[in-house]
Amino acid sequence: MIDADAILRAQAERLIELALAEDVGDGDITTISTVPCELLGEAAIVAKAEGVIAGQFVAEMTFAHVDVQVRYRGLVADGSPVTKGTTVALIEGPVASILVGERTALNFLGRLSGIATLTARFVQQVAGSKARILDTRKTTPGLRALEKYAVRCGGGHNHRFGLFDMFLVKENHIRACGSLSEGVRRCRQTRKDQSIKIEVEATTPDEVVEAVAAGVDRIMLDNMSLEMIAECVQLVGGRVELEVSGNVSLDNVAAIARTGVDYISVGALTHSAPVLDLSLQLRNLDSAQEGHFGISGEN
Repeated sequence: MIDADAILRAQAERLIELALAEDVGDGDITTISTVPCELLGEAAIVAKAEGVIAGQFVAEMTFAHVDVQVRYRGLVADGSPVTKGTTVALIEGPVASILVGERTALNFLGRLSGIATLTARFVQQVAGSKARILDTRKTTPGLRALEKYAVRCGGGHNHRFGLFDMFLVKENHIRACGSLSEGVRRCRQTRKDQSIKIEVEATTPDEVVEAVAAGVDRIMLDNMSLEMIAECVQLVGGRVELEVSGNVSLDNVAAIARTGVDYISVGALTHSAPVLDLSLQLRNLDSAQEGHFGISGEN
């Protein structure tokens, strides 16, 4: 079994280092030129739109990488909703260091919060049904653990993490080995860990019947109409988990959920989520020289 938390932290560390190297290079020449290195101050990260927050720990780690003297305090827990104008986090320390880390921290926080926000909208649409919203492997290369974390913050659930933790026999696999049933047989033959599930992709009711007979754990109903999905639900009768995939949108996800399927996978959660608009605003420059920071939690 994979250790999701360890992967998450390790990935964040690597990505922050890469992102800061990409952005800062040999140095922030504007900040070096305009901001005295001894200037202390405070800043607030403010939401400029309604959404769901995800990635506070990544933003905090980003500023810590820039300067251990920068202190970051998230005011909104990951997975919590915010309205326009909400103060999401408070930051204090050397102003130059805050400015150096600003864009990288906001890029992570805005990207992950955007995914959480879109996920929450899909989850709201299927409320009252048994269907769970799943992500896919259509993630930004290198960002998968963080993006799947953001999906969880939005109330969604994770599908397989990669090619190694679940069998998924798709159309091209079926073509390569001759039939759906043969593909399942080969997976079962090579499976060393019996806890790893076998899922198959089906595009017709006949393939669904074949998959049930093959003894799979889950069937992915790929790009089917609502009528065909409902027919497959009746055919299966609860014997196997059913997942809908393909052409799922906020407009039709509620209707799909009402058919009685168990899962609905949505690639858009990670490949098309708009970034949540956040801004960093400096406040009370040099106030630290008085021995305290005057940041309040007001919006």
